[in-house]
Amino acid sequence: MMNYQQAWAYLDNLQFFKIKLGLDSMNDFLGRVGNPQERLRCIHIAGTNGKGSVAMNLLTLLTGAGYKVGLYTSPHLSSVRERFRINNSYISEDDFAAGASRIAGVLGDRQITYFEFTTAMALLWFAEQQVDLAILEVGMGGRLDATNVVRPEVAVITNVSMDHEAYLGTTLAQVASEKAGIIKAGVPVVSGVADDASRQVVEQRCAEYGVELRLLGRDFYHEGAVDGSWTYHGTEQTISALRCGMRGAYQRDNSSLALAVCEYLSAKGWPLSHEVIRSRLKQVSWPGRLEHFTHQGHHFLLDGAHNPAGMQSLCAGLAKEFSYRRLVCVWAAMADKDIATSLATISPYCDVLIFTRPESERSATAAQLRDGLGPFSGTVCEEPGVEQALTRARALATDDDLILVAGSLYLVGAARCYLLGELVG
Repeated sequence: MMNYQQAWAYLDNLQFFKIKLGLDSMNDFLGRVGNPQERLRCIHIAGTNGKGSVAMNLLTLLTGAGYKVGLYTSPHLSSVRERFRINNSYISEDDFAAGASRIAGVLGDRQITYFEFTTAMALLWFAEQQVDLAILEVGMGGRLDATNVVRPEVAVITNVSMDHEAYLGTTLAQVASEKAGIIKAGVPVVSGVADDASRQVVEQRCAEYGVELRLLGRDFYHEGAVDGSWTYHGTEQTISALRCGMRGAYQRDNSSLALAVCEYLSAKGWPLSHEVIRSRLKQVSWPGRLEHFTHQGHHFLLDGAHNPAGMQSLCAGLAKEFSYRRLVCVWAAMADKDIATSLATISPYCDVLIFTRPESERSATAAQLRDGLGPFSGTVCEEPGVEQALTRARALATDDDLILVAGSLYLVGAARCYLLGELVG
C-alpha cells in the first residue's frame, strides 16, 4: 500500500491529464468497486457561484443536529485533504493513502483524471464510513461532471452566470443546460437562479422530469430586520432571528438555499430544530471567501472570486462591509478566465494592483494580467510569486489600509497557507 506522500504524488501526476467531461470512465470504475454511490444518501449541488457556501451551511447545520455528514468540495486551497470531510474532521493521511491505493490497484494501467480520482475516493470513503448524508459539490457544469453518478435526495442549482465557456457554452442558456443536467426524475430541486434564460432552462428541465422546483424569491425568501438579523420564509416554516457567520449580504441567499434543502430533508427523516438552525448558522465559515483577519499589523481580506459574477459580489462586500484608507490588491487569475472583465470590475476599488502568478500551469502570467487591465490611475506592480507579492503588499500598505488577495482560489490558497498555515493538520 502507498503511504500518504506516495498517494499524494500519484494523484498529483494525474493533473497532466486534461479536463475530461463525461461519465463513462466513472461508471466503469465505480462498477468495479461495488458502486459505492448506490449506498449513499446525497445532496448534489451545482451552480456558478455559492456552491461551497451552500454546502458548508448544510454541513454545519446537519452536523449540529447530530447527523454524520460527508462533504466533498473542490478545489482545495492548499491541501488535497480539504476536499474530504466528515462533520468537522478532514480525511486522515492513512485513510487517504488507503483509498488512493485501492483506486490505483483497481485501475491498473487504466487512466482517469484528477477530479474523477478524487470523486471516486470521496464516494468510497463516505460509503465505508457509513455517513447519514453525503454533500457533493459539482466540479464543473453538471451534466457530464464526475459527481453526476449519484441519485440524490435533493438537487441544488445555486445560480448560473458565465464561466468555463470553453467547456460549458457561450450563452447563459447553454451554461444553464449543463448545470441543469443534474436534474433527475423523482428528485426535487432547490434553486437560486435569476429570472432570466437560466431560470427558463431549469424550469423546463424540471417540467420534463415532472419534479418539484422551489425557487428563491418565489417559493421561499428572506427579509432583514433593523438589528441586522433576518427571517427565512420557507414553503413549510418561518424561522426568525437568524444571523450568518459569513460576511457578504449574498450569504443570506446561500443560507436560504440550505434551509430550503433542510425543509425537504426534514420531511424525509432528517429533522432540524429552529434552535439548532439559529445557533449553528452563526458558526458557518468557509476559508478564503470574504475572509478577513489581521496579521502582523496588516488587515487582510481573502476572497476566491474568479468570475465576473463573483467579482461583483466581492465589490459589493468591499463597498458595504469594510472600511479602509486604501485598497492594496494582490491579484492572479487562470489564463482561461475573463481577465479583462474581472479587472474592469475590481480595479476602480483599488489604489494598488500587484499582479502575480501562483504555481499552476493554468495561471496567467503577470504580463498577461497587465495586458488585460484597462485605464487605471493607481500603482501597478508585478511579482513572480505569491510570497514576493505579499511582501510587496505589506511594504506598500499602512495599518489603516486593506490588503485584498483575490482573483484565483489557487492564489488565495497559497497566500492563506503562507500567512496562517495549513487548514488541515
